[in-house]
Parts: sequence; structure tokens; C-alpha cells
Amino acid sequence: MTQSAAAQKPPATPRRLDPEDAQTALAEVQERLRRQQLVADLVHRQEEGDAKATLVEDLVHRQHEAELKTLLDGLHPADIAFILESLPKDERQTIWKLVSPEHDADVLLEVEDWVRESLIEAMDRQDLVAATGSMDADELADLAPDLPPDVVAEVQKGLTEEERAQLLEAMGYPEDSVGAIMDFEMVRVREDVTLEVVLRYLRRLHELPDHTDQIFVVDRQDKLQGILPLSRLLVSEPETEVRAVMNSDFLALNPLDSDADAAGAFERYDLVSAPVMDDQGRLIGRVTIAEVVDVMREDSQEQALSRAGLQEEDIFAPVSTALRNRAPWLLLNLCTAATASFVASQFEGTVSHIVILAFLMSIVAGIGGNSGNQTMTLIIRALAMGRITGRNLWQLVKRELLVTLLVGLCGSLVAALFAWVISHSLSIALVMMAAMICNMLVGASVGVLVPMVRARFGKDPAMGSSVLLTFATDSLGFFIFLGLATFFLL
Repeated sequence: MTQSAAAQKPPATPRRLDPEDAQTALAEVQERLRRQQLVADLVHRQEEGDAKATLVEDLVHRQHEAELKTLLDGLHPADIAFILESLPKDERQTIWKLVSPEHDADVLLEVEDWVRESLIEAMDRQDLVAATGSMDADELADLAPDLPPDVVAEVQKGLTEEERAQLLEAMGYPEDSVGAIMDFEMVRVREDVTLEVVLRYLRRLHELPDHTDQIFVVDRQDKLQGILPLSRLLVSEPETEVRAVMNSDFLALNPLDSDADAAGAFERYDLVSAPVMDDQGRLIGRVTIAEVVDVMREDSQEQALSRAGLQEEDIFAPVSTALRNRAPWLLLNLCTAATASFVASQFEGTVSHIVILAFLMSIVAGIGGNSGNQTMTLIIRALAMGRITGRNLWQLVKRELLVTLLVGLCGSLVAALFAWVISHSLSIALVMMAAMICNMLVGASVGVLVPMVRARFGKDPAMGSSVLLTFATDSLGFFIFLGLATFFLL
């Protein structure tokens, strides 16, 4: 029976865990920084070389730093990470210097990647080695890409052979794989021992690894034989052997599985942890709900940004960085908008004869875009959950087109009534109705095709999808509406 040595670390000092504390603390930090800056500005207005003013500034500065440090020491590392992410870079560095060194490692693991880089840049080599030297192999592997190579090499010297092998193994897996998020802290037992022996072993441990809901049963070659839930361990007779009460039917992950697939399995089967086995059936790690929640959150954030053609960035990043991130898709959006305007300009004669069309065509384009956006959201989510296959794709397309057609019929009646009220023309109302139905079907078709085609070629199905959808529904919406108007009304 073995357990990672990292699991025997002394327990961390209790921290406040109320989410509202982070918001309150952020406001307090910002207020103290504002006061500190105000004092500095007042001192600078004094005559240069005023020793008394400089002394006052130094005293106030130290007082504010002491208050800020006391505030930070009472927060959970996740709350400190939230504060750092919510401050401009200069203020972020000021607060980072006040964080207790014993919490540096936890905060670095909690902050977003775009903040972590700036924090690491502000730390000297000795502080980085001290912060990362206490990390587990899987945690160090998460930070390794952002750390200077010499720091990683120095930290490796302090690892045991087993921990060094685990670090190299974790760093060798793709970023979005199970291997990249698994940890090595777990409790193993043999199947031929009694539950009383297992209980005695557990009592000798300082604490169990986080999110331990089951113990893994392995043979002498570390091949996984089954799992022993803690709940069953506690209610079974102590004389019973492990093999008699362990579960031989269990879910195991492969280190090369997608982390999104693992997240789906955790959601589907209500898991707290799951073993990770290599191709030979050996137990090499485990994935816990903590890592899965992070995967779900990151995927959700990336999907939301991708739909607008954005990548994750520091909200206080330099303008040049923001321009590189946002400009390409905005320029594409400009081109698509220009195309839609060009299409509309080709019907100048129609619009000049029936001016009311200029007010109605934006409705046709907008409703088509909204309809397509609903379909696209459903498709992207289904793709992320792995629910779309070659067998059900056509059935899904037909369903979406049918739903859109029925919704379009209802909505177009309202739109036609509105067009008739403001134009007093039944012909315009009918054209409005037909154009809206057609453009909603266009939006639904694009909402299905864009994510599916991008996924088919291994691209992010959400990336820029809203831009492409707007292009299709605006351009074709104007063409359909004004084309029908030209054909039937002139």
C-alpha cells in the first residue's frame, strides 16, 4: 500500500471561502491603492526635497502596505488570484509583492495563464525556485511551459526519481489530454488484505489526497484490479478481504483521451474521481472533479470568446496586444458588412420606388441572424458533448429546418401584419413574410453547416461563427427581400 509523499504535507492554514469576500477584498484593495496614489500625488506637489513630506509619504506607504498584506493573508489563494486578475499590470505587481511567499505556489496555480506570465516575470530566480519547489509533479508540469528552463532544471534536482519520472511523463502529454490534467496522489491497496488492514493504513496517513472517494486496488505490477469506495470500506466488516467488496466494473480513462471527453464522463456518471490507466492496464494517475471543473470552465470561456473571433487576453493588456487579437475578425466583419451593403445597393431602384423597404429589410436580416444563432448554439454544444455522429447528422439537419420553418411561419405572420400596418400594402406584407421565412431557413442552414464544416477539418467549431453567420443572413437577407420586392412589386 502506497501513497504519494505530497499527500502527507501539513494542512494549509484555513482561508475564507465565501465568494463575496473576493469582491469585497478587491474593493478594499482598490481603495487603499487609490489612497496611496493620492498621498503620492500630494507629496509630489510639494517643493522638491521636502524631507518632511517625503517622510509622511513613506509612513503612509508602509501603513497601506501593512494593511494590504494583512488583508491578503486572510484570503484563500483563489480569491487572491481573482484580485490579481482584476487589477492593471502595475497595481497587480504591487499586490503580488505583498503576497506571502508560502502562498506563491497556490496563487500561481489559480491565476489565468495570461496573468501568470506577468507574475513570473516579476519574480527573481530564487523566489521562483522556492515557490515551485513545493509543488507536486502534476502541478509543476502545468507551470513548466511558463517557467524559465533553468528554474525547471533546478527544481528537478530536488525531486525524487519517482517524482522526476512523473514530471517528465506529465509534460509529455498533449495540452488538452487526460494525461495533462491527471495527478499522482492516490491510495493503492492489494486485493488480498483485509479491510481492517486498510483502515489501519489510512489512519497512519496524515491526510488523504483531495477528493478521495475511492481506493484503487492493484496487483504487484500496479495493474488496476478494481476500486474500493470509501463508503463501502466504512460499512463492511473489518475481517472482509478487499477482493470481496471491491468493484470490478469501473470507468477508467486513458492518458491520451481528450479532457473534454473526461469531463463528459464525469458529468454523465456523477464521478468525483476516476483512475487513469496506460495501455498495459497499469494505474498511472487519477483525474478528480477539481480538474474537470477547471476544464469545463475553460472550455466554456474559450467557446464564448471563439464565437466572437477572440482569443483569451489580459483585460488590461497593452492596446497593441488587443489590436492583434481583435483586428483580424473585425476586419473580416467589415468586409462582410461591405458585401451586404453592396448587395443592397444593387436594388437602389427598387428602394427608391418603395422607400418603406429600407425600413423593413433590417428586420429580415436581424431575425434571420437570431434564428441562425439559436441553431448554431445548439450545434456547437452538441459537438462539444460528442452527441453528433454521421448517423444522426441528417436527422438533426431536417429537424432544425422544420423547427425553423414552423417558427418562421408564426413570426412572419406578425412581421407581415406590421408591414401591412405601416405600408397599407398587402403585397409588401406578403413579400415581407416570404423573405423572413427564407432568411430564417438560411440562418438555420448556416448555423448547422459552419460548425460542422470547421469541426470536420479539425478546427474550433465556435471560432468566428457569429461573424460568418451575420455575413450570410445580412447579405442573403437583403438579396432575398429586395429581390422578391423587385420581382413582385415593380
